[in-house]
Amino acid sequence: ASTALSVIKCKAAVAWEVDKPLSIEEVEVAPPKAHEVRVKIVATGICGTDDHVLKGSIPNIDYPFIPGHEGAGIVESIGEGVTCVKPGDKVIPLCLPQCGECSFCLNPDTNCCLKTHLHESQNLMPDKTSRFTCKGKAIHHFLWISTFSEYTVMPDSAIARIDDDAPLDKVCLFGCGFSTGYGAAINTAKVKPGSTCAIFGLGGVGLSVVVGCKSAGASRIIGIDINKDKFTKARELGATECINPQDFKKPIQEVLLEMTGHGVDYSFEVVGHTDTMVAALVSCHMGSGTCVLVGTPPLGSQLSFDPLLLFTGRTWKGCLIGGWKTKDSIPKLVSGYMEKKFNPDVLITHTLPFDKINEGFELLQSGKSIHTVLVF
Repeated sequence: ASTALSVIKCKAAVAWEVDKPLSIEEVEVAPPKAHEVRVKIVATGICGTDDHVLKGSIPNIDYPFIPGHEGAGIVESIGEGVTCVKPGDKVIPLCLPQCGECSFCLNPDTNCCLKTHLHESQNLMPDKTSRFTCKGKAIHHFLWISTFSEYTVMPDSAIARIDDDAPLDKVCLFGCGFSTGYGAAINTAKVKPGSTCAIFGLGGVGLSVVVGCKSAGASRIIGIDINKDKFTKARELGATECINPQDFKKPIQEVLLEMTGHGVDYSFEVVGHTDTMVAALVSCHMGSGTCVLVGTPPLGSQLSFDPLLLFTGRTWKGCLIGGWKTKDSIPKLVSGYMEKKFNPDVLITHTLPFDKINEGFELLQSGKSIHTVLVF
């Protein structure tokens, strides 16, 4: 119990300034305060959003900070008043909290807890102080969870206990990537059996959308990416056909309309580009199509589209972490994985030691990886 009250020194990846490689540093991690939990991170994934944030395209981030939001670990110690987890529990930190008390948590139709970073910055703990220091300087948190640190502290609204026998180097994907894509199909689009789906962007999240569409019983699943290296894995996971927009002279939305007659029932934009967002909307059925925005849109971007596209009956929706109420649902998703209901393991193309984090980002940026997991 002596460690429960002491500062822990460990390694972490610090972003000192925008658009610079992460720097592996020794940091001090303070003990958890009331309603906080200190976690030893065992494995953490590199998600596209981590890349966006390092390039400065996520709002209200304060430097220097420790990024990472897709991790899995073991509770090291708990602050006063914490009842949801105990030391030794296997856990997934939640990049979207579920406080269980705000009007949004009490509303069954949304998972966007008012404690989310998009509502109120999560660069510091709720008491507006940091638990990280490095070289005598306070370091900011990221989405309250900062999984690119061997030890990290988070509020108890941002943590979920999972199965004791879950393999942490695999289930870390449930913290963001897999849950986001799978839920976009299951919860947000509510894909129906026998339907036709198109997925723009076949990275880790896009491929998770493919898994969701397949498990919902879609009969045609069209994967779209400018990197044809992604097609083999997409087919393995359930895509019935894959197309590269660069192989056609005409816009991809016209190609999809020709392939399907009147457009797809469900389209998913998992790139985060405004032009593909509009293309995905146009590609879905004019009278009953649903288009879901899954990719993080660039900071300050604006959309320009013909409102007649919606007038005829299309639906355009967004989703955050796949629409799951995280604390309730992520443990159930992990249990489903343990029961072999789905297998996101195939999304993990690279496992690297934590020190090679910048190499992991290079693999993502060059399109050579689907998902890289870093292990401490």
